[in-house]
Amino acid sequence: MAVQTISESVYVGLCFKIGTPQQVAIRREVVDIRELLEHKVISNDYLVRMVSGSRREGFRFMDSDFDFMFWSNNHRVLWDFSQATMCNTDSHALILCDSSESPPGFTLLWLPLEEAGRPVLSSCVRINGALYISSAMYRHNTCTVILPDSTVHGPCSSGSDSGIEYDHAHCFVSDFWPPSASSWTDRCHSWPPPNVVNDIVRSGCHFVAIGHKLGNHADNEWRISFSQAEQKLVFAMNHTQFLTYGLLKLFVKEFNRGKTEEEKLLCSYHMKTAIFWAIQRNTIDHWCPQNLLAGFWVCYKLLLKWVYEGVCPNFFIPENNMFLNKVHGVAQRNLFTHLNGLYEKGIAFLLQNPSISSYIMDVLCNPRLSVCTDELTMISEVMLDIELFEEIYLRDASTRNINLPTYIKYLSVVEQLIRSPLRQCHVPMLQKLTATVLQKSAFVLHEMYTNTSGGNKHMYIADKRSCYMLKLAAKFGFVSNLLYIAMYFYKTSRHREALSVIEMTKVKLAQPGLMYNRHVDPERYTEAVGGRSWSYKIRHAVAYDIKLDNDICYINELTPEQQSSSLSHEKVLHIPPYILLHMLEFLCCRHVDPVRAQAALDDLQVLVHHDQGVLVNVALRDISWEILGICQQMTGNRQAALYSYRQSLRQDPLLNIDTATRQRIQDLH
Repeated sequence: MAVQTISESVYVGLCFKIGTPQQVAIRREVVDIRELLEHKVISNDYLVRMVSGSRREGFRFMDSDFDFMFWSNNHRVLWDFSQATMCNTDSHALILCDSSESPPGFTLLWLPLEEAGRPVLSSCVRINGALYISSAMYRHNTCTVILPDSTVHGPCSSGSDSGIEYDHAHCFVSDFWPPSASSWTDRCHSWPPPNVVNDIVRSGCHFVAIGHKLGNHADNEWRISFSQAEQKLVFAMNHTQFLTYGLLKLFVKEFNRGKTEEEKLLCSYHMKTAIFWAIQRNTIDHWCPQNLLAGFWVCYKLLLKWVYEGVCPNFFIPENNMFLNKVHGVAQRNLFTHLNGLYEKGIAFLLQNPSISSYIMDVLCNPRLSVCTDELTMISEVMLDIELFEEIYLRDASTRNINLPTYIKYLSVVEQLIRSPLRQCHVPMLQKLTATVLQKSAFVLHEMYTNTSGGNKHMYIADKRSCYMLKLAAKFGFVSNLLYIAMYFYKTSRHREALSVIEMTKVKLAQPGLMYNRHVDPERYTEAVGGRSWSYKIRHAVAYDIKLDNDICYINELTPEQQSSSLSHEKVLHIPPYILLHMLEFLCCRHVDPVRAQAALDDLQVLVHHDQGVLVNVALRDISWEILGICQQMTGNRQAALYSYRQSLRQDPLLNIDTATRQRIQDLH
């Protein structure tokens, strides 16, 4: 088979592994609209959050972390005093860069007026009589104080939230492009295009809390971060370039397998740097599926050259040698020997790589797939829908600052955005966010008037508004969102109304064409909603796990679990909709129909005991066993409840409810 045909086959294989252009666009655009909404809502007092890293770029590898950058909206970093005229000094504390004694790509951050918020002032040190923000102290204050269960990893705090690994980098922002990176704009003759260059320069840069290990002020210096610029560069790639970058990431991951952190001399960032340089230098005339392997080979040879010379030039500040700390001496020689050994095997060494060869060989052995580079025939409508709805579910995160004014502002901004030009997948994302805000607002409003002496009239009005918001939310969100109405009716002791909603939800969840998480019958789903808009599908044929914000009480019986989860700094309790459905039916029927209550409990027990991950997410078995135990305990069946609680403790503690489980076991004894 010709190399050209092999390259096309690799292209198709990588599309299945990494994503087609449509899938990658969906991932990026869903995050775009989520961030745009959040940035319009937050005020100067709040931290701005930006998704970064490989997930922001459009990758969805199984072990990808969720990377976030946070910075205060009321601090601005300047490169010189003349830029102060372009800042609002009434609302922004000004920080000045001092790079006079720092290696390229690093700087000290000086507080000229010695005015800033408490987290900043508590992280300051005196150098030659002036006040500077210490990166080490700031990293400690944000990583270990704000997130006590996290560990410091480079400039980030690393940890786990609901079983998802994250890296949080608390940083500072500058609206101005670094003078030390001015040469980068002069290099951009062919790539990226002028509009991208201008956008990058206008967006400025960030400063992350880590110094150069060989610098004079290692504990106090800050690294200039071009994370936002790098996102824009990755977005400016065509799909062949993006897949080549993905192949480089897969290569370095396999190359580092089995090595300790100290032994991992190459990282994903080096791969990103290599492809940036390769694209900008026009090393390949035409980046297309037929040239994908040639593109990889160019990047690999560039990497080999850097290792041989011991110099990996930062793409924005080439004087910043990113190999300076690690790649030298014996380690450098060993690394070059290993890489050169692979080079001598030729591009065929990729096919000897287990994690890469498996899906490439699938395509090579399937002639129909190997010539299919048209993404419209490569991926079905159902797979594209799964991609979109999963992204929406993941990005529909807990909105910060649980209060009604913030929620009202969310809805106001959504209304503005809906009137503006939107991409196709922005609509269902805004639709689901609106549903989430309405649901939370309904429960917050109820709590406000339940815990105050506002009188029956105010409670009645608040209740009417809560009911209206929940019913409106059900028209926007997933099919499973109906359960929020049932929870509210149960919470307000309207058991018959709750049961009516539960019956309706049962019918909708039993539809043969329903998509739940990634489980779906493609033929029946297509028959039911094929060709319909995403907005229609989300309301009629999609269900996902229920998210209970741990700051809001939805069901009194689950308060201990929410509190236990909160102790581990989890924001949300996830529950499979089918589990919650049977629990609510049991709770409501205890008061009006004991026979039906027992039937609901029997259904719940069968589901928890026998489901094979279809209706009960395997990762949520701990809360599923817990809920079964709670219901069994309420019937007086102590032995069955004890067994269920112990089973809950045996599951993967994704939601960190084990404190509540142990307390329930202790109460039984």
